[in-house]
Amino acid sequence: MSEQQVFEHISTIVTRILSDKGQSPATLTPSTELLGGGVGIDSLDLAMLVRELEEVMGFDPFENGFIEFRTAGELAKLYVR
Repeated sequence: MSEQQVFEHISTIVTRILSDKGQSPATLTPSTELLGGGVGIDSLDLAMLVRELEEVMGFDPFENGFIEFRTAGELAKLYVR
């Protein structure tokens, strides 16, 4: 799957998480910071996002430890094989 396709999955999941919380959807770009960047998700939401990406992508890039990322684009790159 391409980085753009993974990014689209991230956008879809974030939109659903925000909707479930009763918040307006955020417009994400690859440079959007996921925490503290005005998106409206917290660390628990981010954990849910990563878990769902693992299900969609079929692997966990964090299985050997945490890899630091800040933006939606950086997260997408972790799931590109």
